[in-house]
Amino acid sequence: MSEARIGHDVAPWLAAGPAARVLALLNADGEEGRVVGGAVRNALLGLPVGDIDIATTAHPDEVVRRAGAAGIKSVPTGIEHGTVTLVIDSQPLEVTTLREDIETDGRRAKVAFGRDWARDAQRRDFTINGLSLSADGTVHDHVGGLGDIAARRVRFIGEPSRRIAEDYLRIPRFFRIHAAYGAGEPDRAGYLACIKGRDGLTDLSAERMRMEMLKLVVAPGAAAALVAMDDGGLLLRIVAGVVYHGPFARMIEAEQALGLQPDPVLRLGALAIAVTEDARRLSQRLRLSNAETKRLDSMGHRWWRLRDMDEAVAKRRMYRLGADRYRDRIMLAWARSGRDAVSPRWREMATLPLRWTAPRFPLRASDFLSRGLNEGPALGHVLTLAEDAWLAADFPDDESSLKAIADATVARFRHDHRL
Repeated sequence: MSEARIGHDVAPWLAAGPAARVLALLNADGEEGRVVGGAVRNALLGLPVGDIDIATTAHPDEVVRRAGAAGIKSVPTGIEHGTVTLVIDSQPLEVTTLREDIETDGRRAKVAFGRDWARDAQRRDFTINGLSLSADGTVHDHVGGLGDIAARRVRFIGEPSRRIAEDYLRIPRFFRIHAAYGAGEPDRAGYLACIKGRDGLTDLSAERMRMEMLKLVVAPGAAAALVAMDDGGLLLRIVAGVVYHGPFARMIEAEQALGLQPDPVLRLGALAIAVTEDARRLSQRLRLSNAETKRLDSMGHRWWRLRDMDEAVAKRRMYRLGADRYRDRIMLAWARSGRDAVSPRWREMATLPLRWTAPRFPLRASDFLSRGLNEGPALGHVLTLAEDAWLAADFPDDESSLKAIADATVARFRHDHRL
């Protein structure tokens, strides 16, 4: 076993706050608690720490008892698997009793509670996720994670094929963790094991695959990781269709050019959507949410019509689509524009929602009822014709222009219908 130390300047949550309180609660009367997983990894890499997970030798019932005695709320979120969530100052922290795998089937594992930190670390997925951190700042390494963090290398703990067979979700997770924290090419042994185990991807639930893919596409090294997955015959099993690496890379460039945060739905659309049928297939394969599906479907609907627009046409498109759908569709059109992607015109079209707000159509039914039309389908048709004329006239709002549009529309309707 190797050890290292980190100070409270690197991990200030060890000295004060909810995590420190939970560790103090657990480190007494023969029991021990340590921070595990991503919080330790990120602290060592100098990256922001999100959720702080804690492992303990104490039985779940004992964790609940101690929390109650200290006036801390406990929620049995996964108590049958050893996990209790403690809530301190509105911050939830998962506390999980050390475990040992008894049986696995590639999707779930049967576990038994234990007290051996080394065996608990060895059941985790990757070496950089297998570290634990004591309250005094000592990092405990039973799996070679410290060296791999220094090398920015993502390796499976133990035999890669065996770890994958325990849970095939570790295949996309391998590429996702590498894209987020690794450097260079993926670990060769792990990569080959993923290819060997790719048939197991078909047994994974769509919901679990969705979560991994939405995280993967926004990771810093996503473009290279997705190429490696495609080269290994893995992406076809996941998205069930053609993937487009060029548009994906250009979507990243477009986001960066606009100073946008990575958007998982935009990136997923660039990777896998060319037409609306792609969106429906991908939605079924990954069981996307209704909101995600609607965004992808809209992106794939005639995005090519947003090419070669001047600003007047762009405004009419935005008026029809709404700002959000326009923005999504123009970003996909930009990503799929090939060599033309460097044109400053794309930035201008993509930033239109920041510079212009589409007005509301100012004419109402009363404007046409007062001109002698009757209620009914004909009135709706006239309103549509008038709106089209208003758009073609570049959104006028002065009274004389609106009067002229209303008069001309009524005259046209009467002429066409011989009224």
